[in-house]
Amino acid sequence: MDAVKPQIPGAIENEMAVELADFPSTTNQGIEALKDVVYGSTAGCAGKFIEYPFDTVKVRLQSQPDGLPLRYKGPVDCFRQSFQAGGVYGLYRGISAPLVGAALETSSLFFSYRVTQEFLKNTMYAGVPELPQSALLVCGATSGAFTSLLLTPVELIKCKMQVPPGSSKGHKAPGPLTLIASVFRHDGLLGFWRGQMGTLIRETGGSAAWFGSYEGVLAFFKKYNASRAAAAADTTTTTDVTSPAPPLAVYQRMLAGAAAGISYNFIFYPADTIKSRIQTEDLSNAVGEARRRTFWGVGKVLWKEQGLAGLYRGCGITCARSAPSSAFIFTIYEALRHYL
Repeated sequence: MDAVKPQIPGAIENEMAVELADFPSTTNQGIEALKDVVYGSTAGCAGKFIEYPFDTVKVRLQSQPDGLPLRYKGPVDCFRQSFQAGGVYGLYRGISAPLVGAALETSSLFFSYRVTQEFLKNTMYAGVPELPQSALLVCGATSGAFTSLLLTPVELIKCKMQVPPGSSKGHKAPGPLTLIASVFRHDGLLGFWRGQMGTLIRETGGSAAWFGSYEGVLAFFKKYNASRAAAAADTTTTTDVTSPAPPLAVYQRMLAGAAAGISYNFIFYPADTIKSRIQTEDLSNAVGEARRRTFWGVGKVLWKEQGLAGLYRGCGITCARSAPSSAFIFTIYEALRHYL
């Protein structure tokens, strides 16, 4: 029998060195993930307080029933009727679920976006200093697809709470816990993911546009700042790519965030409209069979009855509220990461 070959002390030292080298990396990954969760949640909640009244109006415009005269003539009329009926509280009704959703959505978006970037940098784009725009779009789409699974149950309850309560006097609007129990009692656990197809399409495409627009506008401002710095220094007309780029101003980051918010909402808005109608059908006097209608079935009916205008109803006010909201989300998130 062969003698067991003793381990070489140098090999042991090398193994220990590798383990010790990996330990800080794992710790850093955990710290970065925690930052994404905390900073993303903070930024998401701040943005939600800004945009929520506009989101309430958007959902009420989207969820008007088929085949009946429209209850609201437009966003301004919906604001007026909603404020007269319930005041400021009526516009902020149901914000508890969206605050949870905003914390989940924004933190998971930033977390999965960063993780996907790191994965691509270590695999397909190893050695490349910066990811190209196409890769950033893929990172955004991946983060949106992941986030949609967390977001659909929260948005289901949010949309049900945003729809005006019944017209009968003394009718008390159900709270979030009542709605959660009702969904589970009638549709089971999978009922919380009703409208998942719409959320998936909106979040996958919308998040690609959200991050892609933000990164694209930032790249434009970086080149603009570099060219101005070069001109001020009276050097050459071309920018020296080896020199450090001037820092971006706060207003430039906010403009990039505003462009991201508009891109996110406008391009895939029809998917959000169909999702809202699916998630609010049982509170909109819909027939019993509507509970089994598919994403494509609801979209087909809406297209036949109201055309493209029906798919984009409430889009204007949505883009108007998403611009400042996304501007604050990105600015707060970047500021927290920079200063803390």
